[in-house]
Amino acid sequence: MTSPTPSIPHNDNDNARPTLIVIGNGMVGHHLVEQLVEREAHQQYRILVFGEERHLAYDRVHLSEYFSGRDAESLSLSTRSYYAEHDIELHLHEAVTAIDRSTREVVTDNERHAFDRLVLATGSWPFVPPIPGNDADGCLVYRTLEDLDAIREAAVQATTGVVVGGGLLGLEAANALRGLELDTAVVEFAPRLMPMQVDAQGGELLREKIEGLGVQVLTERATQRIEPGETSRLRMVFQDDKVLETDLIVFSAGIRPRDQLARDCGLEIGERGGVVIDDHCLTSDPAILAVGEVALWNHSIFGLVAPGYQMAKVAADTLTGGGSAFTGADMSTRLKLLGVDVGAIGDAHGDRTPGARQFRYFDQLKQVYRKLVVSSDGRRLHGAMLVGDNAGYDTLMQYFANGLALPDDPAALILPSSEGAPALGPDALPDSATICSCHNVTKGAISAAIDNGCTDLGTLKGTTKASTGCGGCAALLKSVFDHELSARGMEVDTALCEHFTHTRQELYDIVRVEGIKTFSELMEKHGKHLDDGMPSLGCDICKPAVASILASCFNEPITDATHISLQDTNDTFMANMQKNGTYSVVPRIPGGEITPDKLIALGEVGRKYNLYTKVTGGQRIDLFGARLEDLPAIWGELIAAGFETGHAYGKSTRTVKSCVGSTWCRYGVQDSVGMAIRLENRYKGLRSPHKLKFAVSGCTRECAEAQSKDIGVIATEHGWNLYVCGNGGMRPRHAELFATDLDDATLIRTIDRILMFYIRTADRLQRTSVWRENLEGGLDYLKEVILDDSLGLGEELDRQMQTVIDNYECEWANALADPEKLKRFRSFVNDRRPDPDIIVTEERGQPRPAHRSASA
Repeated sequence: MTSPTPSIPHNDNDNARPTLIVIGNGMVGHHLVEQLVEREAHQQYRILVFGEERHLAYDRVHLSEYFSGRDAESLSLSTRSYYAEHDIELHLHEAVTAIDRSTREVVTDNERHAFDRLVLATGSWPFVPPIPGNDADGCLVYRTLEDLDAIREAAVQATTGVVVGGGLLGLEAANALRGLELDTAVVEFAPRLMPMQVDAQGGELLREKIEGLGVQVLTERATQRIEPGETSRLRMVFQDDKVLETDLIVFSAGIRPRDQLARDCGLEIGERGGVVIDDHCLTSDPAILAVGEVALWNHSIFGLVAPGYQMAKVAADTLTGGGSAFTGADMSTRLKLLGVDVGAIGDAHGDRTPGARQFRYFDQLKQVYRKLVVSSDGRRLHGAMLVGDNAGYDTLMQYFANGLALPDDPAALILPSSEGAPALGPDALPDSATICSCHNVTKGAISAAIDNGCTDLGTLKGTTKASTGCGGCAALLKSVFDHELSARGMEVDTALCEHFTHTRQELYDIVRVEGIKTFSELMEKHGKHLDDGMPSLGCDICKPAVASILASCFNEPITDATHISLQDTNDTFMANMQKNGTYSVVPRIPGGEITPDKLIALGEVGRKYNLYTKVTGGQRIDLFGARLEDLPAIWGELIAAGFETGHAYGKSTRTVKSCVGSTWCRYGVQDSVGMAIRLENRYKGLRSPHKLKFAVSGCTRECAEAQSKDIGVIATEHGWNLYVCGNGGMRPRHAELFATDLDDATLIRTIDRILMFYIRTADRLQRTSVWRENLEGGLDYLKEVILDDSLGLGEELDRQMQTVIDNYECEWANALADPEKLKRFRSFVNDRRPDPDIIVTEERGQPRPAHRSASA
């Protein structure tokens, strides 16, 4: 290959800067531009960037979020003004069709452009297996925003979809189809899903978890042909003549480097594709470089963004006279596919490590699989595999990346109990430890940034780019940053945000002690002021946090003029906004008990306003699809029927679930419904750092699932057992037994104090489970505070809870009585007509959002 710093030919005009052309404006191509700007290469070169898509470079890592509300602008990695500010010519929607090496020109449909240096960042294209019929209507690929627009448009007339390919991209595509509410199947040629990342046992668990989400998985299936279907648009015929009918097929069976431009102009190409590069990203032509998925280094194509970013950095260095080298990249990955954690580190299969020893942990009940691949002497980690739980990924990654000595019992790193496995804190990591693999930011780089004056996390991210790629290193980055600050004797910033120097807990105490009842008063007295001495207006962090604190303390209506500007969209309109711009209506149904008359009233409202109706897991009824301007009328009818707001939109008490208890059940030993209604009516309207869910079971058979709630109550023959700080959701946590055989009055007083202590001391948006895990002293400390009143706070907590209860008012009833508040419920300020962009279709006899293409 060639030298890293070949001479640069000049244009005919000796005074002109040499011209550098970058072909490709994807993630890697744009990162190359950023690296060039960082080295001030835009002053050395005249830079032209060509992108064949109409969009600026966007985040392909989070592409599936395009179907869950994000648009092209929110996914964009840059702006046109960024290119203009640095005098970089950006040519979007203009494909390069040829490279003429003899004249040093690139050719587009519009004209020819001369270059002195050229970088190929053309990426890859989705591989479509050569199956007869693969070009039929309804056969699509999953790669670009335009591809996703096509999928969304096709899905409007579809009910089923199939993804061909069970790898990383295939499961991402399956997630997208599920987001479009299609019955989804995945067809994979290999014996298991994600065969590159997981082994047979891990693959089987992955399959089980994904099938549990309602996605059909078909492995060891080779599609022979695609033909018109009988009951659906298409039919897939497999090697055993079995068939699968579907309306939509998405091919996501891998990628191939987009190397045609390089082939046509005579650059060296690998045997299986890819532009051959050396350690300095130079091709066989010293004037041309290649980076990203089009580049073949040491017979390898790297299909992840982090190696592409590393290549971009090396290429920028090469173009500016530096001598850095690309030496390969680790392909370890941490993913969440269809909500399922999958992690693969190093030699995860153990087939590249001579004499490797393996440890496995498999819990079928909790659906967790972990595997370690270690050296023959057990001292070094060579690989790891995680399915179902990636909690230990960061720790294992640091052992692997930095060659750290494993504990005497390596298995302790993957067993449920970590006893015997030393904590791998930031102090144990060497300066060479990679914290952010996307941007190759080391612990040493973080330390250097701090030594150069960086004292807040936002500035650190801006300076080093750490955690601005996939974002998977965010928690580790903060941990290392805080540790390095502390090690230098610097105070770790725990402030709520840039506008307050206090934590949420400190602000709560200030509000409570000083009786502050408005955000403006709090900002005036305790916030940071602007340069002209005026108080700041706050931000999206402090405003809702303070709004929650004020509501927790005084329970004034959140829609009052002094509070409304602090609320997010859901609290502003007292309803959850849905993805098509409509809202959900959720009246409170305490304990799940409802009269026939109220059921009829809900049905009449749903029919009158054409609402989608669903019974929730919390024993309530959701009415979806309400237009903004209809919300007051809907709630007027519901309140007249005896309902009140269910606070489904707020960080507050949501539901108290119950079984039928001793009233009906032959196993019940207490009246669980009566207790559930009592608790829900007591705590309705209680605002807190995060949402609160309760349940009451009438016996130990636990039909209400109380042990997965923030507050769980289970009946005994002698009273009630109280469980605290559990939650379902993304990271389920069992509640812990707090007290046993409590009578009614003691139970309620205990819950009062727990909730108020949580509200008083938790961080913003912190679930009770996380709060409990962060309590110094753990559950025993919480028992001392609540049951033994070790801090002498008991009576104060009782009074604070009673204040909230005494000031409760249904927020919707309050709003309906105030004409000024009702003015907010319009789709358009200057037009009373409804929003014409809200379009619904019918499915299973009920309305649902109609999926529209972005260009519709």
